[in-house]
Amino acid sequence: MIASAHSADKKVFEISRMSNEVKELHSAFVDKRGRLMRLKKESYIESEMKKKGIEISLNPPIKIKVKSQEQ
Repeated sequence: MIASAHSADKKVFEISRMSNEVKELHSAFVDKRGRLMRLKKESYIESEMKKKGIEISLNPPIKIKVKSQEQ
């Protein structure tokens, strides 16, 4: 009977420890996801590229069409 109570206590502590670990991991996930969202924003990318001397082109991209050369 005593061994059963100790086993139950041990499991309760283990569940508590694992619950805390899950909460910490979820918090870290949310933080990383928020940081990723900021890094993906066009305004952030633009400001980082300006620091490196690269600016947004004022001319839109054009499509290059290549005609096949048959002999």
